[in-house]
Amino acid sequence: MKMQEIRVIARHWGVNARIGRSKQEIVREIQIREGFSPCFRTKEACDYDCLWKSDCLTTGREGKGSSHV
Repeated sequence: MKMQEIRVIARHWGVNARIGRSKQEIVREIQIREGFSPCFRTKEACDYDCLWKSDCLTTGREGKGSSHV
């Protein structure tokens, strides 16, 4: 998903998507607002079918961690 699209979603959720914030930071904050754990780009595989899945699993990882609640 392109940053322009993510910024539109961020505005809907009241998330600051200013230039300079990384895609990961913005998406993880959106996930929190949606009621999920901020797991974007933290897993090798995922069973959830969320809005971010295709972008999350097709790019580099930052480590392993949280999962959806």
